Amino acid sequence: MSSQSINQLAGHLFRHEAGKMAAVLTRILGSDRLEVAEDIVQDTLIKAMETWRFNGVPENPSAWLHTVAKNKALDYIRSRARHEQIHSEIARTIHSEWTLPSSVSRLFSEHEMEDSQLRMMFAACHPSIPEESQVALVLKVLCGLSAREIAVAFLTNEETIQKRIFRAKEKLREERINLEMPVQTFLSDRIEAVLKVLYLLFNEGYHPAESNAQTREDLCEESMRLVYLLIQNPVTRQPKVFALMALMCFQASRFDARSDSVGFVSLEQQDRSLWNKALMDQGFSWLEQSSEGDELSEYHVEAAIAAVHMKASSFQETNWRQLLSLYDVLGTLKSGPIVALNRAIAIGYARSYSEGLEALKNITELSNNHYYHSATGNFCLLLGQQDKAMEAYTKAMQLATATVDKDFLQKKINSISPSFV
Repeated sequence: MSSQSINQLAGHLFRHEAGKMAAVLTRILGSDRLEVAEDIVQDTLIKAMETWRFNGVPENPSAWLHTVAKNKALDYIRSRARHEQIHSEIARTIHSEWTLPSSVSRLFSEHEMEDSQLRMMFAACHPSIPEESQVALVLKVLCGLSAREIAVAFLTNEETIQKRIFRAKEKLREERINLEMPVQTFLSDRIEAVLKVLYLLFNEGYHPAESNAQTREDLCEESMRLVYLLIQNPVTRQPKVFALMALMCFQASRFDARSDSVGFVSLEQQDRSLWNKALMDQGFSWLEQSSEGDELSEYHVEAAIAAVHMKASSFQETNWRQLLSLYDVLGTLKSGPIVALNRAIAIGYARSYSEGLEALKNITELSNNHYYHSATGNFCLLLGQQDKAMEAYTKAMQLATATVDKDFLQKKINSISPSFV
């Protein structure tokens, strides 16, 4: 296997295994040694790239990574146990060589690794940590996103995200927050932050900020896997968790239709026969289960919005009036410029293009968002205002960061003026 292939495999494994290993190592070493856990994970992946380049990729690369990480953790503990106090779940076993290896090995079992990830999510969402820092920490440590990727998801800058992550780590260290599931009394508030993290992770995969690909399916799969962990746990098996899973299934069902040999394919142009019916059916099943009880969350409404698109046999047959009603409801649960942007688009198709354009003009917070200017260009083009459409698409092109978005916008510009460069 070539060095490039090995690096790609290591990168893929990093996305899938880094969060698992970081969670287990933090549970072993204590939340005040989170950075040590991250360093061990990083060292493990570096060793994998170096070793596999010469010896080949092992039959079970994930197990290989877990073994190396486990041994590095044991080395760390043995070198410091006599001089430093470690506050963790297995602290009492650390000073005995008889119990240390078995205790560490137990936590690297598949079931315990899943449990550790749940614990890590809830520890990061402790109420003493500000919400924006909670989300940034989980996305960075447990899900492997870069500070840059998180910054784009939050519509902010990388320095701000770095500060949020630092503050979260400081809180974990200062207050020695244990990796444990919250009691039922505090579960409701904590799970909101956890679901927001997974929602943002899926969105980053669905609309990548950094990648040249139309979709980063690895991020979407990881977020769906973590939501499924919540569904499997009786404590976190709640209607809004079902709703979020339904939303993710609906969105993921369109993966194959979102790109072709030329590039990104908009919802309007997608071949709906390529939509994954199995995932769509799973989405409708999860959505039905989410209706238990009387709770209505933002995820219920967003899943219902996605379901409207799933039911339409073509873009033209989409029930835009129903979508507009749903966006009105969503606005009461989750106000913000992105919801306003999508509502304005629904207005344009449910009522008239001019009303949609006017609704967009009333949104002032998205002047630096390329989706906003692209939507403006779309309505201008539909209204025959080619000069204004060109201006809007050009602005969107300047603001877009992902190559796939730039390519899509360039096609729009070329369709107006083929000679435009």
